[in-house]
Amino acid sequence: MNEALRDVSDEYWEWQLENSPVSALMLGDHRYADRFDEMSREAEDRTIADLRSFAERAEDIPVDDLDTEERITRDVLIFEATTNADAAETRQAEFAVNHVVGFQTMLPVLPPQFPIETAEHADQLVSMYREIGRAFDEMSDRLREGLDNNRTPPRHAVGETVKQIDGFLRTPVEQDPLLNVRPPAGFDEAEVAGWKARLGEAIDQVIRPALSRHRELLEHEVMDAARPEERSGVSWLPDGEELYARAIQRHTSLPLDATEVHEIGLQAIESLADEYRALGSKVLGTSDVGDIFSRLRDDPDLHFSDGAEVVAASAAAMDKARAEMGNWFGRLPQADCVMAETPTGPKAFYFPPAMDGTRPGTFFVNTAMPDQWGRYEIEATSYHEAIPGHHFQLAIAQELDGMPEFRKHAGITAFAEGWGLYTERLADEMGLYETDLDRIGMLSLDSMRAGRLVVDTGLHAMGWSRQQAIEYLTRNVPMSHTTIEDEVDRYIGMPGQALAYMIGRLEIQRIRSEAEETMGDAFDIKGFHDAVLTHGLLPLETLAGVVEQWAAEAVGGR
Repeated sequence: MNEALRDVSDEYWEWQLENSPVSALMLGDHRYADRFDEMSREAEDRTIADLRSFAERAEDIPVDDLDTEERITRDVLIFEATTNADAAETRQAEFAVNHVVGFQTMLPVLPPQFPIETAEHADQLVSMYREIGRAFDEMSDRLREGLDNNRTPPRHAVGETVKQIDGFLRTPVEQDPLLNVRPPAGFDEAEVAGWKARLGEAIDQVIRPALSRHRELLEHEVMDAARPEERSGVSWLPDGEELYARAIQRHTSLPLDATEVHEIGLQAIESLADEYRALGSKVLGTSDVGDIFSRLRDDPDLHFSDGAEVVAASAAAMDKARAEMGNWFGRLPQADCVMAETPTGPKAFYFPPAMDGTRPGTFFVNTAMPDQWGRYEIEATSYHEAIPGHHFQLAIAQELDGMPEFRKHAGITAFAEGWGLYTERLADEMGLYETDLDRIGMLSLDSMRAGRLVVDTGLHAMGWSRQQAIEYLTRNVPMSHTTIEDEVDRYIGMPGQALAYMIGRLEIQRIRSEAEETMGDAFDIKGFHDAVLTHGLLPLETLAGVVEQWAAEAVGGR
């Protein structure tokens, strides 16, 4: 590899690990495992400066000196460092309160995934836990900055987060979810008890007092200044237009503006109606889209009633995908993918394997309210999150040889979520959906992702209220009312992230269609999927170039 590019790539990866000790530990790197990520303004300033420096160093490397893979490395580094710096400069920590995917919600999900293998690792975790209190205090400081700068969170999110924290604090320390950790295999019962007692002491003496202070700030200072539901989006902030433009670029990796994205979403919602009519008449006895949505939303027979059923249905879907995946992919992940239940966080999400092999890829399903899961949607969700969705994408990336480490872990949302959504439709090509009801589930998730384009831009660029967003999704997406409200609150708290799914899927489909047209009878689906997945996560314009080159070389080699 070009020496200058190798140096900046290696330094960028080492910087990422040191800058996020939690992410490093999740990957099995224990060098910084006695620390916790910094949330302060000073740390954010350092992060911005470092990211700008990495991007500038990569930009200074002449493209003509690089081969194809080196050019991809340069592109990915510049995109990731630049868009992350752009996002950090919008200072979203000043109004970051979210009860759906906020820090306090996702924190309990992490400890069961930590690879604690030795007594030293166990000691490091105690030190890390004592750092979490500092992180909550830094988050509080950032919210105070927001109060000073007239950049405050939505009032609804503040109220719900206070309730959520109250629930956490009412839980006895010995039942705290942060104690749900795997002890080292060599620990005996007494050693495990002693270790968990030290963790419990850190929770009781450091984490909970800081969480209580954070809660008091939310209720007694932030609440009064918080934005009403009518002004939930960032368009109501002083710098909202610039903030959202940067979010669109970061999460779609394409030169789009909010108006274009909004229109793409409206068109996608409209195009799905014919598919609903065709399947609804066969499965539900009606072709009226409103009636179809009502049945899917309200018929208890179409919903789960027990969390174990949700898990079993997800596992069955994964088994079907495993049996078929060799016919559609040349390269398969070596790491396994497993199921896990969680009572917090989004309805479903995925964590990639640890690099050291101590933890497989994990597909989480939130079973706190099993009746919010439609029986018709669990298959498509499983294919998206696990096999052949995020697990294939992220596990294969980690297992690639000869590629800079940072590319194996690149966080490019449009590629990640676009691929996940692409595989929901691919599963139909693979013959994985056994019933038309499951195919309606595929449509329902398409509706949600199309609706996200409309609602996210509505909230953050067009001044929609929270209620307007809820009403739009209620009319156009067959999710339960509770799920719709949670989805809207998630979009409010993560401007632009929700755009990645459908924009990414549409672009991957466009790239595939162009390859099929270029290659004709020579098109090979295994080859296409390998071309997409064997370069790590890429900006979509870079991905288009990769596939275009693959198609041209395949045709030229005939």
